[in-house]
Amino acid sequence: MILKTLLAALPSPPLAIYAGGALSETAAIEQLAVTQLAYDSRRVEPGTLFFAVPGTHTDGRRFLAEAAAHGAVAALGESLEGFAVSPLPLPYIEVADVRSALADLAAAFYGYPARQLWTIGVTGTDGKTTTCNLICTILEAAGIATGLMTTANFKMKGTEWENTTRQSTLEALEIQALLRRMLDAGVSHVVIEATSHGLELARVRGCEFDVGVVTNITSEHLDFHGTVENYRRAKARLFEMLDPERRKALPTRAAAVLNRDDSSFAFLLPFCRAPVLDYGIDTPATFQATELTLGAAGTRFAVRFPHESQPVSMTTRLVGRFNVSNCLAAIATTYHLGLTPSEIAQGLAQARGVSGRMEHVVAGQPFSVIVDYAHTPDSLQKVLATLRPLTPGRLLVVFGSAGERDVQKRPAMGAVAAQMADFFVITDEDPREEDRQKILQEIAAGAKAAGKLEGRDFLCIADRRTAIATALAIARPGDTVLLAGKGHEQSIIVGREKLPWNERQVAREELQRLGYVDNTLSS
Repeated sequence: MILKTLLAALPSPPLAIYAGGALSETAAIEQLAVTQLAYDSRRVEPGTLFFAVPGTHTDGRRFLAEAAAHGAVAALGESLEGFAVSPLPLPYIEVADVRSALADLAAAFYGYPARQLWTIGVTGTDGKTTTCNLICTILEAAGIATGLMTTANFKMKGTEWENTTRQSTLEALEIQALLRRMLDAGVSHVVIEATSHGLELARVRGCEFDVGVVTNITSEHLDFHGTVENYRRAKARLFEMLDPERRKALPTRAAAVLNRDDSSFAFLLPFCRAPVLDYGIDTPATFQATELTLGAAGTRFAVRFPHESQPVSMTTRLVGRFNVSNCLAAIATTYHLGLTPSEIAQGLAQARGVSGRMEHVVAGQPFSVIVDYAHTPDSLQKVLATLRPLTPGRLLVVFGSAGERDVQKRPAMGAVAAQMADFFVITDEDPREEDRQKILQEIAAGAKAAGKLEGRDFLCIADRRTAIATALAIARPGDTVLLAGKGHEQSIIVGREKLPWNERQVAREELQRLGYVDNTLSS
C-alpha cells in the first residue's frame, strides 16, 4: 500500500513529516510503498512502517535507528521532543496519538475487515472470558461460523488455540490482522474480549462493534486507571462505540447488553446510543433467570424471554450463581443475533468450562483441587461462595496478588480469604520487579485485620510451587483446595522474566509427590 493511501485513513492529517531532522516535503515520502506494519523494532522487515509506541518499560521512539537498520521505510509516532535522534535515521511522521493512529492504519491496511463481520465486544471485571466462550459456543452450535479472541483462547471456525501472549486484549495491529484472517476463512461473527486496557489504549478501535456486553464492574487495574471512576469510564467506551446508524456489508443491528443486577447498569446507561437489552437474576429484566438449581456438576434455571409466554428451561455444565449471570449475558446476546430460545438452550447445554476457570485437577486424591483465574476480591469471593456449599470438609485457598498492579486490592484479597476460607496460603502471583515479601505482607494485613493469625490461620510462602505443595499436604478427605489467580496462564513473571508455569500441571505433580496415582486428566 502506498503510504499516502494509508495515511488517508487518519481522521486528520499528520502534524508534521520530518526527514533528516527537518520538516520535509511530503510528496516523495508519501509515495513510499508500505508492505508491513510493526510496533516492535525486532519484527521490522524491509518495507515496514514502524510505529513508535510508548510502553511501560521503554518507548518505541528509542528504537528508530534499529527500525531503520532492519529496513523500515518510515516511522510514525508522537512528538520527538526530549529524544536525541538527530539526524533522523528515517522519515518520521508526527501524530497527536500514536495508538489511535496504529488502530486506524491497521484497519485500513487489512481492508477494514470488521465492516464485513458481526463484531461483539464483551467487557467487565469478572466473567468476560467465560461469557465470550459461551456466546461463541452457542453460535457455533447453531451452525454460525464464529471467531473468538479472549484472555484464555482464540477460536476460528471451530479450531481453538491458547492465548499465550499474557495480553487479554491484543494490540490493534494483531486484532485487525486476525479479523482479516477470520474474514478470509469464512467467519461471519467474531466475539472479542474488550478489557479496560484494550478500550483505553485504542486496541479495539476499528472493531466497529455491533453488540457491546458487560458482565459486572467492580474495581481493578487502579495502578493504570488511577481511580474507580476512570476504570468505569474506560469500560463505558465500548458502549459509546456502538453506532445504531452504522452500515456494514452485511445487515447488523446495534445493541447494548447490560446487567440489571450490577451497579454498572445505571452508570453505563447514559453512554448507550444503541437499544439496551438487560438481564438479571434478582432484578426484573428483559432476560431474567428464575428457578435456579445450583449443583456440583452443573446448573439448571429458567429464562424469561421477550415475546415468549412461558420461561424456557436451560441447563449448563458451569457451576455457581455468578455463571448463571454469565449465561444470561450470552443468552441475551445470541437472541439479539437471531437465535431462537431452543437453539440457545441447545448450545448452552453443549458449552464446556474455559481452561483455568473452576477446573478440577484429579489425581486420585480424596479431596477436590480446583484451579481458577479469580484474582480480584469480588471474583475470589464469588468462587469461594460457590465452593463452600459443595465442600463437606474444609475450604483451603492458595492465592496472591500481582506485583506492580493494584496495590489497593491486596488487603481486600486477604480479608476475603479470612472471611470465607478455613485456611489459606498467600503466595506469588506475578511479582514482577516488586519485593515479593512486601506483596505477601500487604495481603496478610487484610487477613490480620479480620482477626486471623499468621501461622495458625494462614501462611505466607513466596514460592508458588511450595505454597501449593503445602496446601495439598495438609488437605484431608472431603476438603477443597482452591488454587486461585493463575488459571490458564502459561507463565509466572518474576522480575522481567516470564518463567514457564502451568498451574494444573504443577498441582498434578505435587499430588503425585504425595503418593496419589491416577491417570485421569483434569476435567
